[in-house]
Amino acid sequence: YVGATSVRRVVLGDNDVQPTPRQLEQMRQLVRQAMLDGAVGLSTSLEYPPAPYAKTEELVALASVAAQFGGIYATHMRSESTAILQSLDEVIRIAREAQIPVEIWHFKVAGKPSWGHMPEAVAKIEAARAQGVDIAADTYAYTAWGNGLSAFIPPWAHDGGTAKLLERLKDPAARERIRKDMLTPSDEWENEWQQIPSPESILIGQVQNPKLLPLQGKTIVEVAKLWNKDAIDTIFDLLIEDDAFTSVAVSGMSEPDVVLALQQPWVSIDNDSSGVSPEGILGREHAHPRAYGTFPRILRKYVREEHKLTLEDAIRKFSALPSQRLRLAGRGLLRVGMWADITVFDPATIRDLATFDNPNQLSQGMDYVLVNGVPVIDQGKMTGTRPGKVLRGPGYVP
Repeated sequence: YVGATSVRRVVLGDNDVQPTPRQLEQMRQLVRQAMLDGAVGLSTSLEYPPAPYAKTEELVALASVAAQFGGIYATHMRSESTAILQSLDEVIRIAREAQIPVEIWHFKVAGKPSWGHMPEAVAKIEAARAQGVDIAADTYAYTAWGNGLSAFIPPWAHDGGTAKLLERLKDPAARERIRKDMLTPSDEWENEWQQIPSPESILIGQVQNPKLLPLQGKTIVEVAKLWNKDAIDTIFDLLIEDDAFTSVAVSGMSEPDVVLALQQPWVSIDNDSSGVSPEGILGREHAHPRAYGTFPRILRKYVREEHKLTLEDAIRKFSALPSQRLRLAGRGLLRVGMWADITVFDPATIRDLATFDNPNQLSQGMDYVLVNGVPVIDQGKMTGTRPGKVLRGPGYVP
């Protein structure tokens, strides 16, 4: 994807400003070039500054360019909690006005105040689909999400970028204003502090500052005790010490909501993680267990143990459905003439091992994996071969 926020930063920087007509055209040209270079579509992540500064009209203008090249609009919506229905309205509006298919990334109802509202979100999407809007979604099916700890800070405090954010966290007056905003329920921004059951729900994942490595795998409450501070001051000071790099896993969803999303026929599976390894430099990170366990966990938990999905449903959500959404020709099905991307496993034994306490564990039971017809896992062992190909969007011009 070409990131709408990346395009915005190239032209406007990290500031809370709106583009002039000339600047918007510059942004549209960047999207056009990216589509010609092979991007599959336009993506947004509207919770994380500077993305929230973009108005719907800006997003429509950029998405309409991607649409001209057969692209898709994929989005981490503006809100996944108390304002989720309004956010869905925005997504549906972008789909209609830009005339583009849309994919909602990691579809969820986040935060304790919103638990139980997944049926309403599903109903709104179903209604839009019935009216001809090409809208679908994906999920990783854990009750904890993963993001940057800085997402707990209101958008205004990010205006100008990370350096300005750190300045404000060190300024007593600004710091007090940030605290007040976090403690005040609001639909004006995605207030994660109001979503969590307690600070115990925040687990430290990756840090950048080597001095903070011992904190990986601890909760904010545990760090607060170590530092003799309250939880909010701990968040502020951890961001300062780590240059706002810290990532966290946040337990803030209900299992019934997760299951309902998973069961929708238009929801495929993602793992929402960067690349990981239990060895080397990546093995020092404390990843979200979804990085290692998402797909085997669905086969174990939701297919084999709980019977929430059939095996056929799960495989379709892993393969055919996402391939179709991304317009990947020749992928996602076992069929003569298609690329031989094949996994061979025993559905009775495949299982995830990664946990929140000990995430860096490979799953068990994936016996063979072929990419483009070449084994990359053979009898459960990596072969070291790299037969992958770069996949480009339909607008690609060599």
